[in-house]
Amino acid sequence: MSENTNEQVTSILFCGVGGQGVLLASNLTTAVALEAGMDVKKTEVHGMAQRGGNVDSHVRFGKTVHSPIIPQGEVNFILALEQVEPLRWAHMGTKDTWVISNTQKIHSLFTGTGIAEYPEGAQEEVKRVFPNTIYVDALKLAEELGNARTVNVILLGVMARKMDFELEHWQAAIKKNMKPKLVDLNLKAFETGWNYAG
Repeated sequence: MSENTNEQVTSILFCGVGGQGVLLASNLTTAVALEAGMDVKKTEVHGMAQRGGNVDSHVRFGKTVHSPIIPQGEVNFILALEQVEPLRWAHMGTKDTWVISNTQKIHSLFTGTGIAEYPEGAQEEVKRVFPNTIYVDALKLAEELGNARTVNVILLGVMARKMDFELEHWQAAIKKNMKPKLVDLNLKAFETGWNYAG
């Protein structure tokens, strides 16, 4: 598991566009860390989530965590549900930061209305800034599972493979924190991501 100088606190930034399931991914990660007996802090911003705005959540865990807000330059993992999102958060990471990103291009409230231009060559730029980047066509994988809304859990599975928690811990968190009718689908989605990264 990645460690930084802040008493071995692991910091994860989840980001995407409203409706993509950013908060579910961060909640499942929080559940796994809590189950492992760690101190966990989480914060989220989703005030514009219902209007196509950007959504982000900070999750930090370790022996002792003093703040849920990730200090600049201390992100260990960025899980992005939209391909350009890591560029918005480039100041938060370093060359050692792992980026797990969807290849999907989604126009947010800002790019969709012409307030800002959608950057070209986003994937190449992200890989330049963050050498440890894994891009996944998670929408295609989700559609193959029969539900496009599992993109977030597929990406979570990819990221989880780079961490120290066992597969069984993640499976238990999914079973415990999701509606029974959604458990099997999301277990398959998570394992799809887990195997993709393997």
